Amino acid sequence: MFEGGFIGVLLIAVLAIIVLSVFFSFFPVMLWISALASGVKIGIITLVAMRLRRVTPSRIVNPLIKATKAGLGLNINQLESHFLAGGNVDRVVNALIAAQRANIPLEFERAAAIDLAGRDVLQAVQMSVNPRVIETPIVSAVAKDGIEVKVRARVTVRANIDRLVGGAGEETIIARVGEGIVSTNGSSDSHKDVLENPDLISRTVLSKGLDAGTAFEILSIDIADVDVGKNIGAFLQTEQAEADKRIAQAKAEERRAMAVAQEQEMKARVVEMRARVVESESQVPLAMAEALRSGNIGVMDYINMQNLEADTQMREALGKPSDNSDRDSSDNNR
Repeated sequence: MFEGGFIGVLLIAVLAIIVLSVFFSFFPVMLWISALASGVKIGIITLVAMRLRRVTPSRIVNPLIKATKAGLGLNINQLESHFLAGGNVDRVVNALIAAQRANIPLEFERAAAIDLAGRDVLQAVQMSVNPRVIETPIVSAVAKDGIEVKVRARVTVRANIDRLVGGAGEETIIARVGEGIVSTNGSSDSHKDVLENPDLISRTVLSKGLDAGTAFEILSIDIADVDVGKNIGAFLQTEQAEADKRIAQAKAEERRAMAVAQEQEMKARVVEMRARVVESESQVPLAMAEALRSGNIGVMDYINMQNLEADTQMREALGKPSDNSDRDSSDNNR
């Protein structure tokens, strides 16, 4: 009897605990009490309706409590709509509080739009109060005298809240500053001008309005380091001279090959002409024999011609200096 009554009481207690757990999970009473204690007027039915709309009540009520304590005139519908749109309600409220403390005009709609655009609105407000320093990589540029100048700059920027939605980021700032450094160094007559007046780069870059269309406002550009690099002009001239040399060598080789080809062609022509002469000379005895047979010339004519030829060969032999005479003349000279 006693054991049956104890089991019944235990079952009732377990059922009561389950019912209370379901009740307090579906009806956030403690959150409702905390909101009332903070001066936020919200009904328990509104919290239950949030559960039905699959909205976590604590994600809305806790930021609303902070906003009410900070004096921001926000209502629960604004925060809930931003939450349903996929925004970070807590971050937006913190950004609004920080902007109010820093006297930065920022409306809830603007902050919500910045948050939904994927930017950290709280970080943007903090950057508006505390500007950020962006250090550019080493930018190499060549002055008109051909000397390379390596420059590294530090850019101090402040977030422009009005241009955060649709404005370019840090990469654009770095690219534009690098472009300004290159153009400034390239327009300098000598690299010494850049070394003597590095602020020339800062003034030129700032005058170009490089922050246009970006989410930042450039406050200052400071040259952190300036170094002298290679003599690019001399290197390019050397490369050009080497290229010209190779072109001249190629053209000379082409002319030499053409001359060799012409020489070989002339030799072939000479050999061909000699062959024709030999062939013509070989026809002479045949022509003479044919003339003798046909009676065009007589035997005496042929003998006279042979005597004339022998006479001519003797005269040519007498006209040439002999080796003995050369030796005698050399002995006499000695």
